Formats: sequence, C-alpha cells, structure tokens
Amino acid sequence: MSTKTQLISQGIGRRKKATATVSLFLGTGNLSINDENAEKYFQYNLTYLSSIEAPLKKLELDKEYDIIVKVLGGGLTGQAEAVRLGIARALCKIKIENRSPLKREGFLSCDSRVKERKKYGLKKARKASQFSKR
Repeated sequence: MSTKTQLISQGIGRRKKATATVSLFLGTGNLSINDENAEKYFQYNLTYLSSIEAPLKKLELDKEYDIIVKVLGGGLTGQAEAVRLGIARALCKIKIENRSPLKREGFLSCDSRVKERKKYGLKKARKASQFSKR
C-alpha cells in the first residue's frame, strides 16, 4: 500500500498473544492489515470483518479514515479483537466525545484472558489422565 502523509491517530490493541498497532489517516475507508487488504488477510470471514469495523460503524466514520494495521502473534480471532480495540482507542484519541458510545458497546474493554500454562504431571492445564482403581 502507499504511504500516507497525515497521521491522525494511533492505538494499540491486545488480545491473548496478538498485538495490533493501528494508524488512522484521513481517507476513504481503506483498511489494510500487514500490507494486505483486510478481506484477504481475514480470509473473507464476515465475522472478523464486521467485528473490526464495528467501532467505525457505531460512530458513522467508516468512510472517513484509512486504517493501516501491523498485527503480530496469535490467531485470527485474537488478531481481529486486538485490531478492534486498537481502532476504538485511536478513535478516542481523536475526539473525547467518541469514548462514551464506544465504552457503552464494550469496544474499549480489554479481554485479558490468556491460555493457562500446562502443569507438571497433567496432559493439559487441568486435564489429568484417567484414574485407575486397580
């Protein structure tokens, strides 16, 4: 994608192992993730795409900003939620009035749950082998 000149705002979103750095530019509503079109990056999955665009649609700003995202780690679900949080945080930096409708919809709450580590002697974090009486 071409390099934009006027950076409006930036936001960082995290979910599980995924971290997304979101940059907003004045534009026409293009969304690129890791130098790829968002639809192609998220494999044309409408659930991920609608989740990402939800903060913009809530504020009716979906055609005003071009968004460039660098995302690392995790799977597609964690990355999509990290991008959504990063977009919501960037929109709050632009205008403080954007905060209350985004907070009401839950776009600014960080889901801090991560995978629990595997314990010694168990098969997974909590799964044990079957008990044998004899």
